[in-house]
Amino acid sequence: MFSKSAFKIFEESISKYHIKDDVNQSFSNPYPKTDITHLLYRKNWIDTVQWHYEDIIRDPEIDPGKALELKRKIDASNQDRTDLVEYIDSYFLNKYQSVQALPNARINSESPAWAIDRLSILALKIYHMQEEVNRTDASKEHLEKCRQKLDILLEQKEDLSTAIDQLLSAIEEGSIYMKTYKQMKMYNDEELNPVLRGQK
Repeated sequence: MFSKSAFKIFEESISKYHIKDDVNQSFSNPYPKTDITHLLYRKNWIDTVQWHYEDIIRDPEIDPGKALELKRKIDASNQDRTDLVEYIDSYFLNKYQSVQALPNARINSESPAWAIDRLSILALKIYHMQEEVNRTDASKEHLEKCRQKLDILLEQKEDLSTAIDQLLSAIEEGSIYMKTYKQMKMYNDEELNPVLRGQK
């Protein structure tokens, strides 16, 4: 199933990041550029780095200048994340372009790539909740709460994986048809953001 393979790639990316556990480390993609695996690995790496950006910026003692610099990095990361989702959807649009939609075909409110985006974030939640469960310096109460949360996350993983695979199967058989929209993000565009436009 696609979701199982995707989740393994996400786990691989997360594990590789945590060898150095440094937001400034260099990135290397082990998968060929022509394959969907390349996009999936890159997508999760962006998510993983941003996860740790979000941890750092919440430090109450962070220097305001560094916080502003980090906010800019988070904005850029969000744009990269959105771009990767659109690239992944383009892959599926191309893969299923010859599928003839059935007369009663319906549209899904979420594209495959945005569901995969949620699976990537879920992989990060599971990794870090497992870290909490494995702590030896935490109270029993904390560990039990984290175990319960981990169980829920693992259940979500199964449900979301099933939903992704069912969506892809339905697209392949023509009972659901794909239709995607660009995200039309406005805050990074000098023509659409009034603050940036006013500085021109």
